[in-house]
Amino acid sequence: MTIRWTTAWLAASGLILASFVARSSNTASGRPDDAKKAQPARVLIIRHAEKPPDQANSIHLAPEGKKRAEALYQLFEASAKRPDPFPKPDFIFAARNSSQSERSVETVTPLPEKLKLSVNAAYHNDDFARLARDLRRDPKYAGKTILICWHHGTAPLLARALKAADAPTAWRGSAFDRVWQIDYDATGKATFRDRPQQLLAGDSAK
Repeated sequence: MTIRWTTAWLAASGLILASFVARSSNTASGRPDDAKKAQPARVLIIRHAEKPPDQANSIHLAPEGKKRAEALYQLFEASAKRPDPFPKPDFIFAARNSSQSERSVETVTPLPEKLKLSVNAAYHNDDFARLARDLRRDPKYAGKTILICWHHGTAPLLARALKAADAPTAWRGSAFDRVWQIDYDATGKATFRDRPQQLLAGDSAK
């Protein structure tokens, strides 16, 4: 009995050691682990469109913001002004409506009809860490393009939670015409770019 138990214990120990060595080898060789395989190919973060002046005490988009929302689909279409369009998203997220703002959801509301997608608005503005974790771990997002419409106060925190170490620490309060693009390589390394929307008159050219 003692001999059989000892043999079984040694065999189990060998399997555990082999598993540990294999995982260590994968990490040392730079091959992506399961978490890295599950991450998106890229994430596009936009701020909600223009809002009314603070004294208006409105939770909705300003008229200019509504124009931007209606034009947002053009980001993903080639044109003379945009020969290299943004990759079309496979999933769309927006910060959940609250008593302070419904602007993130309103900004992407025109997109489902244009892109044949739905909008996931289940995550609160302050729940950026959980959203980032879910996007990087859920296999259904693996290799996909994700569009996120968020609030400018927590968008930098969201970008950093998505491993974009080069993302700015603040989103300029007057800027509504930017796209923060985060691309991931096969090892999970993130590359950050701050790109212009160029949708409305007065938008930044670069």
